[in-house]
Amino acid sequence: MSQYEVHSQNGISRRTAIKGLVGLAVAMSSIGCAPGSSNTTAPTPTPTVKLLPLGTVLYTYKGHTDYANSVAWSPGGKRIASGSRDQTVQVWDATTGGNVLTYKGNTDVINTIAWSPNGKYIASGGYDNIVQVWDAATGNIIYTFKGHTDIVNGVAWSPDSKRIASGSADKTVQVWDAANGGNVFTYKGHSDFLSAVAWSPDGKRIASSGGDDTVQVWDAANGGNSFTYKGHSGWVFAVAWSPNGKRIASGSVDKTVQVWDAASGNNVFTYKGHVDAALYTVAWSSDGKHIASGGDDKLVLVWDAATGTTIFTYKGHSDLVKTVSWSPDARKLIASGSNDQTVQVWQAR
Repeated sequence: MSQYEVHSQNGISRRTAIKGLVGLAVAMSSIGCAPGSSNTTAPTPTPTVKLLPLGTVLYTYKGHTDYANSVAWSPGGKRIASGSRDQTVQVWDATTGGNVLTYKGNTDVINTIAWSPNGKYIASGGYDNIVQVWDAATGNIIYTFKGHTDIVNGVAWSPDSKRIASGSADKTVQVWDAANGGNVFTYKGHSDFLSAVAWSPDGKRIASSGGDDTVQVWDAANGGNSFTYKGHSGWVFAVAWSPNGKRIASGSVDKTVQVWDAASGNNVFTYKGHVDAALYTVAWSSDGKHIASGGDDKLVLVWDAATGTTIFTYKGHSDLVKTVSWSPDARKLIASGSNDQTVQVWQAR
């Protein structure tokens, strides 16, 4: 029996943790617009968006035949991609749930997916130790990155879509060129498996989390470590930047989400809304005001990012929640994926 099967935390075996128990967090990027000239056309009014009652389910996507491990919205909010233990990534219409295409380029379980900020590509990684980059419209493979020697648990695009960071059970994060797959550098700051990676909105830093109970923040240009956050007392499965890049949220098997200062590592507050549940996923809303988290208790909690006050509890899933992702547009929707094999899309605010 291997060390991964022998050692455990809170009832979760190390092998299970490394083999993609979690839906990993995807890097958040902010969207800005250039100011118009003062003596030209008036700014276009923001369209009115009709919000449904909080928690209203738009639909349940049942295209997968096994755990839904990771979800990602397209930058425009029109489509959703979901990666599964059934070895597929499926792309579907974010309004109706109709399947657009099914990608079968990976040869084993899919742990993690990420949509490029320019909307053109999707990256997927998993048990086959590789990252596939493919055309989001056609499913055609662009290239395959084979730099890792163990399971890939996290992928994140740089905000300019030019680079990709991938985190693996081989204890490394590799940063590579999204145009040709060339390795830029390998980050080796962690002493145990990598669970998640997230790129800062300004593109200058990367946060990574893992089985050494830490989140590390480091320079995206050269891999120089900025600091190591040691606030958690168990494996850290999820990490996400606030849209303004000033704070980081991280979720752990220690049953907490911690929000902390991205410059200093100082803890802002610890969220304990999930009762007796390991946390596998966290995501920040595009306006930075709310955070969603999910875990072993089958719940998604939506809470105030400034105070940690719970706003709403979503109870739509019948098994543990691995992944949550906020829509990037004004509809304020959440897509959540679970071991119940479904992705559910619902009103979050």
